Amino acid sequence: MCAIGGEIDYARTQETKDDEYYRAMLDSMSRRGPDQNGMHRAGHAALLHARLSVIDIEHGRQPMTALRDGYEITLVYNGELYNTEEIRRELQQLGYEFSGHSDTEVLLKAYLAWEEGCVARLNGIFAFAIWDAKTQRLFIARDRMGVKPFFYAWIGGCFVFASELKTILLHPQAKAEIDRNGILELLLLGPGRTPGCGVFRGIHELLPASCGFLSRDGLQIWPYWRVADRVHEDSFQITAAKVRALVEDAIRRQLVSDVPICTLLSGGLDSSLISSVAAAHLRERGERLTTFSVFYEDNEKFFQPSRFQPDSDTGYIEAMKRYLDCDNHRITIGTEALVDALFEAVEARDLPGMADVDASLLLFCREIKKQCTVALSGECADEIFGGYPWFRDKTVRASKGFPWAQSALYRASFLREEIAREVNAEDFVGEKYRVSAAGADVSLTDSIEERQAKVMSHINLYWFMQTLLDRKDRMSMYSGLEVRVPFCDHRIAEYLYGVPWPIKNHNGFEKGLLREAACDLLPESVLWRKKNPYPKTHNPAYFTAVKERLNELLCCPNDPLFDLVSRKRLRELTASTLQTPWYGQLMTVPQTIAYFLQMSYWLKRYRVQICPSASDLPPFERK
Repeated sequence: MCAIGGEIDYARTQETKDDEYYRAMLDSMSRRGPDQNGMHRAGHAALLHARLSVIDIEHGRQPMTALRDGYEITLVYNGELYNTEEIRRELQQLGYEFSGHSDTEVLLKAYLAWEEGCVARLNGIFAFAIWDAKTQRLFIARDRMGVKPFFYAWIGGCFVFASELKTILLHPQAKAEIDRNGILELLLLGPGRTPGCGVFRGIHELLPASCGFLSRDGLQIWPYWRVADRVHEDSFQITAAKVRALVEDAIRRQLVSDVPICTLLSGGLDSSLISSVAAAHLRERGERLTTFSVFYEDNEKFFQPSRFQPDSDTGYIEAMKRYLDCDNHRITIGTEALVDALFEAVEARDLPGMADVDASLLLFCREIKKQCTVALSGECADEIFGGYPWFRDKTVRASKGFPWAQSALYRASFLREEIAREVNAEDFVGEKYRVSAAGADVSLTDSIEERQAKVMSHINLYWFMQTLLDRKDRMSMYSGLEVRVPFCDHRIAEYLYGVPWPIKNHNGFEKGLLREAACDLLPESVLWRKKNPYPKTHNPAYFTAVKERLNELLCCPNDPLFDLVSRKRLRELTASTLQTPWYGQLMTVPQTIAYFLQMSYWLKRYRVQICPSASDLPPFERK
């Protein structure tokens, strides 16, 4: 795992450019890639790479160059391939030779063999760019599920790209600006983002499962994969067996590493299943699994069961520790540290994020990194297998709107009055939903209920899951930790999209199919444990602390937050006794307050200029 960046300038050659800007770009990437860095400058291209060494530490250095017909072809790549050996064998049969065992060399030679067709053969998480000195073209690509980021912008006539927004903003002519659309992304959709939107004006993100060429004629991008509707003819038993095989294979593939590896263990179904398969695999090699679990100061004292979180994790983690005989490490996060980390989490994400949900993961990853470099985590099972409450609520499933943020008017009430007058919040969010829902493939599905279930799966894959993947990538990589997500294997998503809802919801139980597939891998208590969300603090001291911080902010007459947000509404928020959701069950009033604290910090730290011109609004965004 690494960071990439670069610039293509067809108007000037690299010989005329100063190193200082590129060095600054590399410095901004050092947290993602603390082990090595490199730069390739030739002709009109500059390619940059910062490396976190995981596989073939000596021979995986980047940028990596190969010759074809006497011309250089150079790769910068962030990610991991999980079918490296299969591709290597295929390339060897074609006559290609290898100097090491890195997936970087395999990817580069796969491009030499198949050019843009190489992406269809890759199983992994990746974002990469390849410069062809002969054709003067740049090929770019991003993995199918969107695990690894790829941002780009046109700045001063140059094409600039990077793994993170902060790197692009270092361009001498870049401006950290938000227009009206960016404001509405933050206030009406945040911490989610419209697919492809970088929030900052003029910055875009390459969509998942997309690739393309940059040439003197411009940028051409196309999708190379999508989840497609199909007729499911497998019986329940065959479906469960296939799910078992796919999940076990994905986990085992992702245990390959030349550095210490571990799993994140919450005691829930997903992390426990990954840990169980990993423990068995490591036992075959005579090794013992290391796991990490997150806790919060005084959480057991203040925990209150709720509809979404009926019990705490402690007992289930202990059960899994005994069951696996693993080396479990408990990381306890203090309240004061959690509040302070809100602002470092902004620097990791380059945007306001999921408040303490981000901050806690950042602190958690930092502690894990002291002992391991690679971790496996259970994200994305809920989106793929239908684990969230909204999948199982027929009323929500039939409604038009994002189930995790059905509060456009509530959110809009925080907009500064001058901005609020010029927008229709429900139309803005509603159009985003309609466009996304229309992209769901239901071409072979007749049942209304089944069509609704597939639309729900589609919007979760391309919206909610992307927010969680952003969080996981930025918080872990900021700490120099690579976190892999086996449930994001595209083969699992492909197969499960076509599985009918009654099979996924076997016996009326959330992720019932996955539970049946894993029935002999977990203790009964864990196997049938009701879904709990990512653990967060229940300590009232946290709520008190963020309220105090916001009250201090409300006393600041010139804070840029109040160029966007109503001061009056924030005062009312600090006095609220209703736990109104902001973004799913993980973000209610304490996290909403923290989100606004993050937004204030972000506006100042990134020196964001606000240019809310009405001309920036598409027609549907106006009243």
